[in-house]
Amino acid sequence: MFKRLRRVRLNSVVRNLIEENSLRVQDLIYPLFITHGENVKNAVASLPDVYQLSIDNALKECAKLSQLGINAIMLFGIPSLKDSIGSEALSEQGIIAQALCAIKEKFPHLLLCVDLCFCEYTDHGHCGILNPKLQSVDNDLTLEILNQQALVLAKAGADLIAPSGMMDGMILSLRQALDDAGFLHIPLMSYSTKFASGYYGPFRDVAQSMPSFGDRKSYQQNPANRREAILESLEDEAQGADILMVKPALAYLDIVRDIRERSLLPLAVYNVSGEYAMLKFAQKAGLIDYERVLIETMLCFKRAGADIIITYHAKEIAKLLNGI
Repeated sequence: MFKRLRRVRLNSVVRNLIEENSLRVQDLIYPLFITHGENVKNAVASLPDVYQLSIDNALKECAKLSQLGINAIMLFGIPSLKDSIGSEALSEQGIIAQALCAIKEKFPHLLLCVDLCFCEYTDHGHCGILNPKLQSVDNDLTLEILNQQALVLAKAGADLIAPSGMMDGMILSLRQALDDAGFLHIPLMSYSTKFASGYYGPFRDVAQSMPSFGDRKSYQQNPANRREAILESLEDEAQGADILMVKPALAYLDIVRDIRERSLLPLAVYNVSGEYAMLKFAQKAGLIDYERVLIETMLCFKRAGADIIITYHAKEIAKLLNGI
C-alpha cells in the first residue's frame, strides 16, 4: 500500500526520469509512393493525406521531411505498365530507379529504403512469378528476379533494401547476390514476419496492388500462428538479415515482444495502412483525442520492443515531438 501511494505522489520530473520508453523522430521511416509523370499528386480516399507522387513532387515532399528531421523514407513504385513478371522493376529506367537517382542527388543525407517486391508491378498482383499449376507464386523463380531487382536498386542508390515478398530463402539469396556484385555495405531489412492480414486494404488502393485472383495466404503468415511467426524471423536472421520486421504492428504486439526476446537484431514494425486509416477516420468522427492516441500507439510499439517504426503518421509525429 505504501509503495502504491508513493507512486501516485511522484511529480512530473521524477515521472519523466523513470520513464522506460521514449519516442524520437529518428525512430521513424516515412513511406512514399512514386508514379510516372510530372506534377502528379493523386489523393487516395481510403488513405487520408497520403498521395501518389511524381518524382518532382516527391522531391518537394523530401524537403518537407528534412525540415521536420525525418531522415529515412521507404519508396514504393507505381509502374506505367504491368506484366506477368513485373518487368519495370527489373529495368534501370524503372520508376523507383529513377526516383532513387533524383532524390540521392538532391538529398544525399536521406536514408533511402526501398521495398523489394513485385506485387505493384505484376498484372496479377501477386509477389512474383506465378506457377500456373499451383496458381500461386513460384518461390525459386521469384528469387531470381528479386536478385535482379535488388541489383538495379542498389546501382541506382538505395541505402537499404527491404524485401517484403516472404519468399523462402530470399535473404540468403539476396545477400549473396548483393555481396557478389560489390554491395556488401547495403543492409537488408527483412519483412521477416509478415501476416496475411486484412489491415492492408488502403495500401492496395494507393499501390494498386490488389491480387487479380486468390490471396497471398500461401506465402504470408497465418494470423493464428505464434510459433511459426517467431520461426520466420529467426530463420531470416540466420540467413543474414540485418534488421527484422513485424507487419502489421498494432494487432501483433505479442509477436513483436516474442521476437524481441529471442533476437538481438534491430527490430522494425510497419504501422500499416489499415491501422493508420482507422485512427484518421476516428479523428474525423471526433471519437478520440487523436494526438494523444497517436503518441500512445507509437509508444506501445516501442514498449513491445520495436526500434524502428514505418508509419504514414511520421510527419504528424515529428510536428508533435518538435512542438510545431
